[in-house]
Amino acid sequence: MSQQWDPARYLQYADQRGRPFVELLARVPVDRPDEVVDLGCGPGNLTALAAGRWPDARTTGIDSSAEMVERARADFPALDFVVADLREWAGEGEPVDVLLSNATLQWVPGHLDLLRELLSRVRPGGCLAFQVPGNFTEPSHTLRQELALRPPYAEHLEGSAEPDAHDAATYLRALQRLGCAVDAWESTYLHVLTGPDPVFDWVLGTSARPMLQRLPDDLVERFADEFRTALRAAYPDDGNGVVLPFRRVFVVAQKPASEEESA
Repeated sequence: MSQQWDPARYLQYADQRGRPFVELLARVPVDRPDEVVDLGCGPGNLTALAAGRWPDARTTGIDSSAEMVERARADFPALDFVVADLREWAGEGEPVDVLLSNATLQWVPGHLDLLRELLSRVRPGGCLAFQVPGNFTEPSHTLRQELALRPPYAEHLEGSAEPDAHDAATYLRALQRLGCAVDAWESTYLHVLTGPDPVFDWVLGTSARPMLQRLPDDLVERFADEFRTALRAAYPDDGNGVVLPFRRVFVVAQKPASEEESA
């Protein structure tokens, strides 16, 4: 079952979700690219930031969600947006100078093996730069997974899409073996969220959505209520907002400018 994403829900925390992308962009050592592609562009707000950094480049956003691409085209008509699966995009086509991906590869099973194909779409001297979440052991994930194993939910949620990613060192070594100069690091953001159930609202736009879409209508609100209750206990509000720690993994891999450099 393919997921249907809600651009408005995702954009609820646009500033907090966008901070890692700003940090990633700042570390890409390409000054004047001709072609920039944002894989998993979502509603296009971050693609627009990339276009702002490289205003002379042709910037294209690619996403498998028709809903996200429709919103991106409406909000940023000067940019190009395409509905496509990144695995198919990686397989063929002309190379680009900068290939970006923000909080997307974690949804692609076995994406470590996809890095070679992604690099094949990058020109010599260009960069593959991506960011993935690294918070899968946090209560925001583990509580949802534990709840999904219980009846009456388990029979409906077996095989649900689950995000997963590696640590920075794993990506660094994998891309070094492919001949790249690699800058890899990790950062943990402390997001201060407000509202009755802010952590639930956060995950509802991302990791919780595939599960909720698989449940029958009569179980959706029941699951959501149990999940909200568990999250309130795990992330208490002391009167100054709820603190959501969020670890992110960043990678910037630059291909050698010539075959001699990669030898």
